[in-house]
Amino acid sequence: MAAGRPEKNSRTSCVILNYNDSRTTVEQVRRICGYPSLDAIVVVDNASAAEDWENLQLSVGGIEKVRLIRAERNGGYGAGNNIGIRYSVRELGARYVLIANPDTVFSDICVKNLRRILENHREAAAAAPVMIDPVFGRQRNGWKLTGFWGSLIKTGPVCRRTLCRLLAGRLDYPESYFEGKKAVWVDSVHGSLLMTDAAKMLECGGYDEHVFLYNEEDILARRLKAGGWKTALLLTQTYRHEHSASISKSVKRSLDRQRLRHQSAMYYYQEYLHINWLERLAARCFFAAILGEIWFCRSVLKMEG
Repeated sequence: MAAGRPEKNSRTSCVILNYNDSRTTVEQVRRICGYPSLDAIVVVDNASAAEDWENLQLSVGGIEKVRLIRAERNGGYGAGNNIGIRYSVRELGARYVLIANPDTVFSDICVKNLRRILENHREAAAAAPVMIDPVFGRQRNGWKLTGFWGSLIKTGPVCRRTLCRLLAGRLDYPESYFEGKKAVWVDSVHGSLLMTDAAKMLECGGYDEHVFLYNEEDILARRLKAGGWKTALLLTQTYRHEHSASISKSVKRSLDRQRLRHQSAMYYYQEYLHINWLERLAARCFFAAILGEIWFCRSVLKMEG
């Protein structure tokens, strides 16, 4: 990754999306509000219950750096973050926007280094650090975009943990691609923590608001690539993600979460991968098998997630 001349405007905003999880959001705001690298923190409330919104106002509304925005309706992950990104650019004059889930933990140095990548590489539109999962440890959260069949395999919880590992050399970057490097270009990164050059992201349409949740990373990656922009994975910085903590509070039943994943996946396949009728049929059959597997685990083995 060859560096260029840094951009002059480095004003940086952090967007945090809240939905009925003000306790986690407040903890995040208080943790990062003193970071010198952040000029503002924009908390977008995605039409939470009245008491949750009131708790946000009482807990962090008086912090100078914080801007609270309440969405008229819960349009999902992409719609909520788009509100914060647009506000950061138009009202705060931010050039860079850090999109951070409430259940992520990251350092001020991490923010500075992400911004440095975007400042020094004009072709970059997004950058993310390496994710640490509290259960599974260090994750490879930068991946290749695949075609329909590769993406379909990643949709199933069992296939995602078995077949994807067996086919890792074909579906993803080889280990050698990352060895001995401080940062690499990747197609897509995990959406729980990433920094964007907001003007470039909005130029490409931002997040697709037809998707409520899931698949937003690959859709954004395809939009950025179509616009001629690149995404970087910073290997020298990490963040901790309490994986799915916020999602589980919003969509409690595992079957409902999986159905939502299937709905988003089908939209992605049809609108971005342009699948044919046979592939649509294969996807529906695969999704039905996955739901049956989850139902069996929950009902027979009493393993509700």
